[in-house]
Parts: sequence; structure tokens; C-alpha cells
Amino acid sequence: MKAISTHTTKGIQVGSKLRCIDNTGAKELEVISVKGYRGVKRRNPRAGVGDIVICAVKKGNQKVMHQVVKAVVVSQKKEYRRASGIRIKFAENTAVLLDDNLDPKGKEIKGVVAKEVVERFSSVGKLARVII
Repeated sequence: MKAISTHTTKGIQVGSKLRCIDNTGAKELEVISVKGYRGVKRRNPRAGVGDIVICAVKKGNQKVMHQVVKAVVVSQKKEYRRASGIRIKFAENTAVLLDDNLDPKGKEIKGVVAKEVVERFSSVGKLARVII
């Protein structure tokens, strides 16, 4: 996993709901934990664009309901600043499900994906329709 070019503001906490934008059958995810988070005692783990989160599937097909899955955050409502000085924010918090090799589980990504995610996960960028 590569480093990304921006320092993203972490806008997603444990307990946040994410919309799944791939075609795996999951519709809504709830964040359980953030992979690789090292924080302070009593501080809630936070994630931003390009971070891997462990989620529980709350809504979707019966095959994927109530499963614990890995996902990568591809957009967030909280604005963050890019190295060029532009501030970026999206309409909603979205994620894409990953397998154990950190490749997307689905074959198609329906929504908008941030450029920072494509820097870190090139396999997600190959499936994305729109990259901002």
C-alpha cells in the first residue's frame, strides 16, 4: 500500500454509516474499526479517504448481510485539502469492498472515486467510472 500525496482530514469515525458503491450486493456499511489506526487512549478511531476500514454490512442482499468485511473509503463529506491548495468534499461517505489481497470484490464501481484512492489502490481506479 502506497502513501498518498495529501494529508486528508479524517471525517469518518467508528459507528459511521457508509454507502457501498460497488456491485457486491451490499448497500450500507457500518464502520467497526480502522485498520492500522494508532491513537490515544479513549479516542475514537478515525478514517479518511484512502483508509481501510473493517465494516459490518447493515443493508443489502441476504448473501452479504451481517458479514464483517474490509472496505476502502473512496469519498467523504468532510472537506480535505489537496497539495495544490484545492479543497475537496463529496456529497456522501462511500466505500468499496475489498478482499484479503486488497483488490475490489465487485466488478463495477458506480459512483465517484477520489484521486487519492487511485494513487494507493490502482485496482480500484481501473473499475471506477469517474475519478475526481
